[in-house]
Amino acid sequence: MADHVNFRSGHGVSGNSAANKIAPGNLLASDPPLHDHLRRIVAAPLSPRSLAMVKERIEETADALVDRLVQRSSFDGMADLAQYLPVSIVSELVGMPEHGRENMLRWASAVFDMLGGDNERAAAAMPIIMEMRAYTANEATRDKVRPGGWVAMLYDAADQGVIRPEQVQVLMRDYLGPSLDTTIFATGHLMYLLGQNPDQWQMLRDDPTLIPNAINEAVRLESPIRGFTRYAAADRHVGDTLIPSGDRALILYASANRDERRWERPDTFDVKRILTDHVGFGHGIHSCAGMQLARLEIRSIVTAMTKQVKSIQVGEPTLAMNNVLRGYERLPMTFLAA
Repeated sequence: MADHVNFRSGHGVSGNSAANKIAPGNLLASDPPLHDHLRRIVAAPLSPRSLAMVKERIEETADALVDRLVQRSSFDGMADLAQYLPVSIVSELVGMPEHGRENMLRWASAVFDMLGGDNERAAAAMPIIMEMRAYTANEATRDKVRPGGWVAMLYDAADQGVIRPEQVQVLMRDYLGPSLDTTIFATGHLMYLLGQNPDQWQMLRDDPTLIPNAINEAVRLESPIRGFTRYAAADRHVGDTLIPSGDRALILYASANRDERRWERPDTFDVKRILTDHVGFGHGIHSCAGMQLARLEIRSIVTAMTKQVKSIQVGEPTLAMNNVLRGYERLPMTFLAA
């Protein structure tokens, strides 16, 4: 993944040719220098400095959310907990017109279905992707998006000549997909792991400074994104295997994150594990632009939980079906108040 010169993204990163034909030109499916230019634009509101301006609001919202869930006791960890911050606050920060926000989760799921292999799910996602594109082109116009939102900033960049006007719709779609499901699924995985490992939850309650470790460990152990492909621009050997020029290599993040050659007890959830190089947020120039926002959202929820929740009980989760993402559709949970 670090070798973006020989393993390129500009030909698309999907496992099917139809998606790769329509994807190039966005942040995920581009190579330098275009990628570097687009990333500077898209990542501007996701920088630590920019996130500092919304940090207090996210933390206060997380506190109130956990308080409500403690009062309820039992709830769905996905619909009631994991989805709340991305759907409420993040969708507002993106700044899409109100009437389109109810479709954001459906569109985001379709984006990742499209990026999978050549199967029925990928084909069924195409009309939904076209619906999303029609919305961004015809509805998310300058006069309808929230002033000061991330999409409005794209229109400002076009006015200033930093990007071309037609790139506004391409880049706003980069906010629609990755800002939702990946964070939602990472949150769900962490909730399930904490419920399954009460000793680890107690460690976090005793020492909340371990929360960033716990987030990284959950993303390592249960990588929300299974993998993407890369186009081989030249013959390259990976170990003893030749990847011929013109072929595609499938990068499996989840496999790398459980590689027993790298990790001691790779299948064990350990909040004290020191993690510096897992690839759950990607790696190299294509590492997740929004990972600091994801960490802020999850950290705010877990921090609130350490103050209000004594124990976590989880039932059997229901897996969500998706070509690329791995996460839960439903997760029965119960909070016992501290």
